[in-house]
Amino acid sequence: MLSHFMMGSLVRSLKGLFDELGTAWGEGVRFTLEQPAQLEHGDYSTNVAMQLAKVLRKPPMQIAELLVKKLEQDGLMDHLIYKIEVAPPGFINLFLDWEQWANKSFTLPEVSGEKVVIEHTSINPNKSAHIGHLRNSCIGDALVKLLRRVGYEVEVHNYIDDLGNQLADTVVGLHNTQLHKSHTRFGDFCWDVYSQINKDYEKNPLLLEQRTHVLHALEEGDSNTAWMGLLVAERIVREHVEEMKQFGIEYDLLVWESSIVREGFWSSAFDLLKQTQLFYKETEGKLAGCWVLKQTQDTEETESEHQIDKVLVRSNGILTYTAKDIAYHLWKFGLLDKSFVYKPFADKLWTTSTAGTVAPFGQAAMVINVIDHRQQYPQAMVKQALEALGFTGQAEKLRHVSYGVVSLSPNAAAELQIDTSDGKSSYAMSGRQGIGIKISDLLSLMEDVIDSKRSDKEGLSSRDIAAAAIRYYLLRFNLQTEVVFDLQQATEISGNTGVYLLYSYARAFRVLSKAEQELNRIPGAPSSFPTMEKQEYALIRHLSHWEETLYTASKELAPNIICSYAHEMATLFNHFYAACAILKAEEESRDFRIWLVSRFKDTLGDALQVLGLPTPSRM
Repeated sequence: MLSHFMMGSLVRSLKGLFDELGTAWGEGVRFTLEQPAQLEHGDYSTNVAMQLAKVLRKPPMQIAELLVKKLEQDGLMDHLIYKIEVAPPGFINLFLDWEQWANKSFTLPEVSGEKVVIEHTSINPNKSAHIGHLRNSCIGDALVKLLRRVGYEVEVHNYIDDLGNQLADTVVGLHNTQLHKSHTRFGDFCWDVYSQINKDYEKNPLLLEQRTHVLHALEEGDSNTAWMGLLVAERIVREHVEEMKQFGIEYDLLVWESSIVREGFWSSAFDLLKQTQLFYKETEGKLAGCWVLKQTQDTEETESEHQIDKVLVRSNGILTYTAKDIAYHLWKFGLLDKSFVYKPFADKLWTTSTAGTVAPFGQAAMVINVIDHRQQYPQAMVKQALEALGFTGQAEKLRHVSYGVVSLSPNAAAELQIDTSDGKSSYAMSGRQGIGIKISDLLSLMEDVIDSKRSDKEGLSSRDIAAAAIRYYLLRFNLQTEVVFDLQQATEISGNTGVYLLYSYARAFRVLSKAEQELNRIPGAPSSFPTMEKQEYALIRHLSHWEETLYTASKELAPNIICSYAHEMATLFNHFYAACAILKAEEESRDFRIWLVSRFKDTLGDALQVLGLPTPSRM
């Protein structure tokens, strides 16, 4: 990786300078090496001279001049630098020799090869998915592709909550509602059933007693009600899995909550927790009869929002979601003396089962959970449970990738006939109220928009382009940002969009095809670099930062970093394409520019694959 290589060379020269000055090198020295925003300030710039002023007791400008001489003596970072400038009050600006850069290979830092389990999607299996669920899946799948790209072994889980209130509500609704409306999918039918039963609860609170009975039946298994719940959940999960495939999203394993309970995973976790002083049965007060996990540290949550002590088993014996999640995570890290058995669910997809074969799932060194920011407290309780049990190393390796929810813009809400007279800037989606945009509806709508704007329909299908556009739209925002979904904005095909990236890639592919067919030129590093135009320089400078971007995104678990990089790269390429003749340029410039187009295509292709977008030869 270029920046790591340069930083290492810079530190070696600094240590040599310290030796020459008779000063001990301090490992605590902190300084930056970064790409300055302005091209005239070099390709990299460092503030190290200013940071060392107190240590070396010299003016920053003098330190900078001394370091420049040392870098020159040491071979200017293996000849990668052709010019260094010192700028007040002591910045050192470094200018790369791009011909040297083009002939070197910069690799990402090696990872340990440790196994990472990423859990994402995890939609309640009681109705069709909406676009809020899809943001989770797109973020999770992009993280899978990103971590695999930088060298990790990644296993992908989709956790199925088949014992929860939502599924119980749908089962109650199937028994007690009468719908007379056409549906093409079972999940869409259950969408309306779920909404209707929640309205009926308000009119007839006695129906809520049925939910409690269904919850007990689901947990115990083997009854008519339990089998109905299983059939509903399995049918809807199959629809979810097929739907996600249209966006390139796949899983290795479905983990059913019922498997955790019925196969004794919670019992094993319960036995472990009982050995700690933080887990006990409350004997008095409103939590009497509940098994609770005591808080060990302050939390930002107020007592009105959460109990200070987290309930894991209610007084009626029903497990909370957090209890089952704790057992699940102990298994993920290989900390329970139990294993699931598995059977095939779909092509290359396995599921936990009551009967099946043994397989090497779990045993993770790191666990990443993609769950929206509203689940921050339960996630913290899982980490606390690991710590209480003495598994501090695993607790440190449990990462919660939190993200902002998707809500509806006033225009989108109005299209769903939601009352927007209160003038709010966004409107929350609600499955209970039947408010939301189903993934299938959005994909069909986007497909129609794409199809209506295409003159050439010989390349990717409009549906594939639509899926890529939606995926990019949900990935490009900062993770903590609430995505206010607007139909018109989501269906744009220019600007910072997935469609713009795909067109840019296809344009580069077309240029290279013409170069090979018309000029018999196959891209390769040119024998010499001409003096670059501003647009060429801006593009090659950005390309050199790709490995650094990959590394940063993988450490911060932030796919939006890749989106920002890819969009800027595509913009710089299109500026270069518009300003600089390529195939009709003079021979030296032509060969260099063909090579530059090739580097752009390869780099953008790498970014698109990490983001889960196609690399089309034609649009």
